[in-house]
Amino acid sequence: MPVNVEVPIEKWPGSIRQVTLGATAAEGGTRSHTVTVGGAEALPFLGFEGRFPNRPQIAVEVRAASPAQEWPEPLVQAWGAALGDPVAWTKAAEAAGADLIVFQLTATDNAGQRMTAAKARQALRAILGATGLPLMVLGTGQAELDNELLVAVAEDGVGERLALGPCEDKNYRTIVAAAMAHGHVVTSRTPMDVNLAKQLTILIHDMGMPMDRIIMDPTTGALGYGIEYGYSVMERLRLAALQGDGMTQQPLIVTPGEEAWRTKESRSGEGVPPAWGDWAARAINWEALTAASLVESGADILVLRHPEAVARVKKMITGLMPV
Repeated sequence: MPVNVEVPIEKWPGSIRQVTLGATAAEGGTRSHTVTVGGAEALPFLGFEGRFPNRPQIAVEVRAASPAQEWPEPLVQAWGAALGDPVAWTKAAEAAGADLIVFQLTATDNAGQRMTAAKARQALRAILGATGLPLMVLGTGQAELDNELLVAVAEDGVGERLALGPCEDKNYRTIVAAAMAHGHVVTSRTPMDVNLAKQLTILIHDMGMPMDRIIMDPTTGALGYGIEYGYSVMERLRLAALQGDGMTQQPLIVTPGEEAWRTKESRSGEGVPPAWGDWAARAINWEALTAASLVESGADILVLRHPEAVARVKKMITGLMPV
């Protein structure tokens, strides 16, 4: 005889805050459209338990100076000559399906000269002119230089609602102040730890930054390189948020492209060892699988590098989104 089984449904008291990136002409910017992330009312893709008003977004990394000397060959070949021209690279990234552009500042320019505030301003204007997509601008990782560059970017990008970062415990004050003064969003980055992620969000909010202008970067590892721990941290952050913890209810950004393409599996060439098979296929799989895992743990923005990985992960997200 048929048996009626009642599927248990979890009702969560909390939800993820929505954060909007970019500004159209009507809003004082020049973007063709805006992108909103967050808003989930349940664990990823469980549409029978809550609403998911915004799908996870794919961002593509574009660097201010060519990374051809440091990136693995399959990644360099994917973008070709565009790697040496941020404008051409941005256009190629948009054509590849990017929802957002992550403009990664570098310590030096293509001529090997020190990056300056003036150069950063010029590069920002060129990128904004090359695409209508919302833009995120990330620093070099050198606190003193980033304070100089990101303040200049914040000033020159006024009205565009950029996302600036990463804000870390050693340099968040200057970046947050610049973002607040010019109407931008910030990303907060901490080592893989729930309490540290929450603490930095509190510190940024205490400066006066509205909660709907903070995106949390909990950091993660690649497939086989600590992804289990990163996944668990993201999962615990998402569970705390859904349970009503107001300081963990931020959208999450992760960088599977950066993490996956520095693994030995992505950097070892053809036939090293022979059992590993085709180099390019292996490396792209590593990035796509890393991203696929992290989107299941609650990632709202995934920063990718290879156009094939972009296509695969977008297709996966489309298939998983509740109807």
